Amino acid sequence: MKFTCVDSFCGAGGLTLGLKRAGFDILYSFDNDKHCIDTMRCNSQYFSHTSECISIEDLIAEDPLKKLCLNRGDLFLLAGGPPCQGFSIQRIGKDTDTRNRLVSAYGELLEILYPKYFLMENVPGITGKRGSYYLSHIIEKAKKMGYYIHEQILNAQYYNVPQRRKRMILVGERLDVGIPNFVYPAPSSKKITVRDTISFLPAPPEDGSCHPDFPLHRRDKLSEKNICRLNALKEGEGRDSLPPELLANCHKLSSSKIGHRNVYGRMLWDDVAPTITARFDSFTRGMFGHPEQTRSISLREGALLQTFPLDFQFSGTKVSIAKQIGNAVPVNFAYEIACQILKCYKDKMESEK
Repeated sequence: MKFTCVDSFCGAGGLTLGLKRAGFDILYSFDNDKHCIDTMRCNSQYFSHTSECISIEDLIAEDPLKKLCLNRGDLFLLAGGPPCQGFSIQRIGKDTDTRNRLVSAYGELLEILYPKYFLMENVPGITGKRGSYYLSHIIEKAKKMGYYIHEQILNAQYYNVPQRRKRMILVGERLDVGIPNFVYPAPSSKKITVRDTISFLPAPPEDGSCHPDFPLHRRDKLSEKNICRLNALKEGEGRDSLPPELLANCHKLSSSKIGHRNVYGRMLWDDVAPTITARFDSFTRGMFGHPEQTRSISLREGALLQTFPLDFQFSGTKVSIAKQIGNAVPVNFAYEIACQILKCYKDKMESEK
């Protein structure tokens, strides 16, 4: 049997690669960001399936079953993570965000394809006031379609990822396939650290060019003041450890009052990294300073902390690549969840013999 999969909102392919490693047959992946699809296409050593730059609304309008040569119900897994920025507790502004409606569109695609399983990944904020309406809507819709729903927040650091990264993982299994038996993968006590992941890399060239042996391993240009800030910090320290004269004006008040404690900081060698975000290439945005060198971590280091392979290529501008890396599902995290879906399905089939 082929465990066929469609990966929606595929981004740079972190989820796709984890699914493929676990044994899924990826039929098709899509995203509306051209740079992401270019990234998928330039990694032919990992991907050979069709990937397309298209919005989910346009895909639905084109009749996905006909496009993919599928009958309704044939697909094994629909996977994807609708853009989560609208649900993030870090976002400033109104609670409404047009991107939130993409969760509902995912539900429409689910109804059209009617796969045996579906997997949806999102930030924990989708369970809060900004996202609970959309989450409850898709859960109720899936239940009416005949799915049993599993919902849990997992932290990627317990699934072979050197990074704290909490994500809500929604898994649906179709009731006509058999008695629901999915259980989330058990967390591991093994910690993979920043040192384990990036310490083998040499320092990137001082002139800002890429290291000749490691593409995308280059240092970001820093202002003199930011160089002073980094030099004033030991590994694991952030803005609360800076002397008053090096604090930004907006940080003169204590972080206990205004928050943003984990900015202008260095990572710890022997701990996991903080959550790699779409702006991880700037240490002003988080604890993204190298543990000992006077620089932010490089794009390549960020990709490694997201458990992309060392030879994985990315297409686009520096800002676009950082966004692709930061928004990706860590490959190892995806792999663990994907393996568990397959294991539970095979156990189910075995028990029904």
